[in-house]
Amino acid sequence: MKPIWFAVAIFAVGIFNMNAASSISITSPAFPAGSDIPAKFTCNGTNVSPELQISGVPNEAKSLVLIVDDPDAPRGLFTHWIVWNIDPKTTQMAENSAPAGAVQGTSDFGKRNYGGPCPPSGTHRYFFKIFALDTKLDLKLSARRAELDAAMRGHILAQGELMARYSHK
Repeated sequence: MKPIWFAVAIFAVGIFNMNAASSISITSPAFPAGSDIPAKFTCNGTNVSPELQISGVPNEAKSLVLIVDDPDAPRGLFTHWIVWNIDPKTTQMAENSAPAGAVQGTSDFGKRNYGGPCPPSGTHRYFFKIFALDTKLDLKLSARRAELDAAMRGHILAQGELMARYSHK
């Protein structure tokens, strides 16, 4: 019986993985995954976006989406930055800028740019999420996170994330 269950389990895992989005990598030379975000990139510093590096984008991707959020905010998920229609050939996003041709949507700060970590208390986790899509998105410039999430649904080819922490010093 054991070999049959093992074969069924391997088959089930294979089917699951065929339907799952593959992973791509997002890193920053400014801080390693799981570490503290330097104050420069927060409301306590110059509040500029960190340099980001992207790799492993599938060849069939038509665009990339970047979402930076804080799931530890007092009122729930807080979106710090959303950028869509990033060229899928992009491998680096320079400090304090969005890629040319990309669209920056409206964050939960109510602005169309990067808003760095600024937790009211305690240490919060910040996720820099990258998504490879099989399409370009047709969203209004003022679009917010919910509209972006809805537009991405069913179009994600691959995704990755970089998590780091920040607390007021």
